[in-house]
Amino acid sequence: MESKQKFLSFNLGLRDTAVISLQHITEVLQVSLPEICSVPQMPSSVLGIYNWRGEMLWLVDLEAMLGYSPISQGANLISKMMAIVLENKGKYLGLLVRQLIDIEWLDTQQMKPPTAELFYPKISPFLEGYFINESEEMMFNLDAITIIQAQIWKIHN
Repeated sequence: MESKQKFLSFNLGLRDTAVISLQHITEVLQVSLPEICSVPQMPSSVLGIYNWRGEMLWLVDLEAMLGYSPISQGANLISKMMAIVLENKGKYLGLLVRQLIDIEWLDTQQMKPPTAELFYPKISPFLEGYFINESEEMMFNLDAITIIQAQIWKIHN
């Protein structure tokens, strides 16, 4: 049984690295703030709606959602930000991230279970576990499905 999978790695906050399995990633695109139509009465981590291939795509500031300081705050109007489009059962969600790093082949059998004391409480519900890479750094494995099904969207989807 082949336990290696492809993951997309990206920065989380100023020091952390996270990965999401490629099987739930439909596309990666660049967006700038003026292209995002903000929606009132939303949690602060929800930036609004983006016109993606003629569809409405909700965009979320992943860092704000996970308890880091929001990426969108530091962004000026011209800066392009990277969004990762997740898909599960025909539902899509765009995650704004600071910077993409690479595609990683990771052995899912090497994944360690998340322990509460290692992570911010806000991250824990979205973690599948974590990997330790060659440079002995921790890479958080975020669960795309849990993120798509998160309570904050339920109200709006």
